[in-house]
Amino acid sequence: MSRKLELVFQHAERFRESRAPHLRRWLSELVREIAPKADSFAVSFVDDSEMRELNRSFRGLDASTDVLSFPGETTLEGWHLGDVAVSVETARRQAEPARRSSYREVQTLLLHGALHCLGYDHENDTGEMSQLESRLRRDWIPDGS
Repeated sequence: MSRKLELVFQHAERFRESRAPHLRRWLSELVREIAPKADSFAVSFVDDSEMRELNRSFRGLDASTDVLSFPGETTLEGWHLGDVAVSVETARRQAEPARRSSYREVQTLLLHGALHCLGYDHENDTGEMSQLESRLRRDWIPDGS
């Protein structure tokens, strides 16, 4: 029997994409696949202005972005995979040219953010994260590629 994953959604009530009935179950199953020893994972759904403030505070960049990841650590309660912030407004803008729904774009950003929490870094690796992410998109996001 697998351990229960504590999955925390913050501000999900603000956006229809984050209130989708199956998103919580989908993300829980995804995290179990890619980080089976994780005990917890947190997601905050934000708008562009909130994301801009987070990006400025944590990365020194005065602009919004689509997703930010903050890797977790092992605590007395277990291994916290990390925290991810997703700008739903940016996800909506990115979805149209990618020809996918904003819900699927949010899934794509959650996958991307979770991989960063695991230590993958597409800016500094030699393609490992991109290859893994492409495979996981095919398996976990039906219209993602």
